Amino acid sequence: MAYLRNAKRPLEILLHNTRLSSCGGHGFSTWATKGTSFAHSSDTKVSKTAYFCWVSRRLSSQASSSAEQISLIKQLRERTSAPIKDVKASLVDCNWDIEAAQKDLRKRGKVLAMKKSSRTASEGVLALAQNEGKAAIVELNCETDFVARNEIFEYLALALAKQALLVENSSQQVPGVFSFGPECLEDLKFNLEHPKISGETTVQNAVTEVAAMMGENVKLRRGFVMSSFPNGVVSAYLHRSPQPGLGRIAGILSLEVESGISQLNALQKVGSELAMHIVATKPLFLAKEFVTSDALNNEREILRSQAESTGKSQMAIEKMVEGRLRKYFEEVVLMEQKYFLNDSLSIKTILDNLSKEEISMCLPLYRPVHSCNDYGGIFL
Repeated sequence: MAYLRNAKRPLEILLHNTRLSSCGGHGFSTWATKGTSFAHSSDTKVSKTAYFCWVSRRLSSQASSSAEQISLIKQLRERTSAPIKDVKASLVDCNWDIEAAQKDLRKRGKVLAMKKSSRTASEGVLALAQNEGKAAIVELNCETDFVARNEIFEYLALALAKQALLVENSSQQVPGVFSFGPECLEDLKFNLEHPKISGETTVQNAVTEVAAMMGENVKLRRGFVMSSFPNGVVSAYLHRSPQPGLGRIAGILSLEVESGISQLNALQKVGSELAMHIVATKPLFLAKEFVTSDALNNEREILRSQAESTGKSQMAIEKMVEGRLRKYFEEVVLMEQKYFLNDSLSIKTILDNLSKEEISMCLPLYRPVHSCNDYGGIFL
């Protein structure tokens, strides 16, 4: 034990000298018989200086390299809006070549987007585009409200709405009105001019690329196009709109008058207010004659059951049912509803005052509060 204790100190000195010698010096040490003290030559001091200078240069080089890498990560992140972990992984794989990493990142993103395509996309926006005689609305879905507010996502939605104006459908059940699915736009080519997503591409590729950027399932769900009549207008209203052309609830309708350009301005004003009214009241039918027999029979059964619980005569029950049906029509039939800006007038009265010729209306596309993955909407 005594021998080992005495041997520790010389061993430490030898190791120290070896480390200094590896730096290119010629240091050596001498120590007394007990090994408790030693002296360094002038060469050893030089070796120490060389060693610390080498360490300093190495740390400085590492710091510079780290700063450059951080800068590259930041630049690629700004270019693509991809998650930081994916940005760094692409740069590492491409030996910190930012151009190659950007291409690799797009490939990675498309693969991830395909993997996430089965996930529920219950959030999103409605985008509206209009020209002189037509209006188009598209629904673009994502997984979270955070992505729904992203500027790239919103830009894509508006760009898709503009493309929807170009869609034509020869098999229209109602002239000038039709809805369509994503397959009508997927192969359509268009140009994007956003700093982070630009160039000519197809609708399907654009949606996939944005999905890769956002890291979520993004999908175009459906669209709706309405054209005006020769002497008419198309009006629309967007509710909860973060910017012009976007919203969570939309109302769109078309009105026509018999003749007279002078009435078009008044018609446009009323049309805008009616679109707002539709969003506020969410009617289910345009007029009483369009109420389906199933809906009417179900409501009659409910009202009859309520009336019979009062114990009154059959004649009184029938009168109660008919009276409550009138109230039901005022709630779900647009033409019977009270105008939300003036409840002394019905919608039918307002349109009669405009000497209408023909009316074509679309009830609002809206997102029910408790719906997990659907937007409601009815066309009449």
